[in-house]
Amino acid sequence: MIRVEVARKTFGSTEVLRDIGFSLGRSECIAILGASGIGKSTLLRLITGIDRDFEGKITTPPRMGMVFQEPTLLPWRSVLQNLTLLHPGLCDAAALAALDRVGLADKARAFPRQLSLGQQRRLALARAFAGKPELLVLDEPFVSLDADTAEDMLALTEALIAETRPATILVTHSEAEAKRLAGRILRLVGRPATLACAPQPVPDRSKPGRHKGVA
Repeated sequence: MIRVEVARKTFGSTEVLRDIGFSLGRSECIAILGASGIGKSTLLRLITGIDRDFEGKITTPPRMGMVFQEPTLLPWRSVLQNLTLLHPGLCDAAALAALDRVGLADKARAFPRQLSLGQQRRLALARAFAGKPELLVLDEPFVSLDADTAEDMLALTEALIAETRPATILVTHSEAEAKRLAGRILRLVGRPATLACAPQPVPDRSKPGRHKGVA
């Protein structure tokens, strides 16, 4: 069970998140929607353990895959190395199979700069799934793509989630993406941001933030 309990998150004197609580079961997919700048990506950074400075508690499984708005690839490493360096236990054959699944098997020796943006996004997706994640976190993975490429990426993501069945948290501005991928939609509203309806209980604000289970 994945459990998110954020009582309070601040940047300096500015409170950006308050009283956000929800849980996520195995293989369940939820989407988080909200206006630009409201704190969706901030919440994901707390969930993934990138930012641990908050009041509350978040429990996640040990294997986590992440796909960000930008591909965040290693430009000085080949496409194949971008998989195997992040997943040391992944042999070349398994890495090539992962690349083949996203249509990049013929690009294994290429470098990220030689790929289109859509291909870079496919590589980021392959990297996230290569570790067989128990939790997949997607931060607007289809943003800035043209309509056809975004549809191809959405269909690929949908298929990979159906095959591997990780618990999934998707941040998006698109109602259509949320309804297509997620079984449940959460909305952030207000300043500081909180859940639009029926937030689950959050811990005592006097307790320090703790984050468990991040690989």
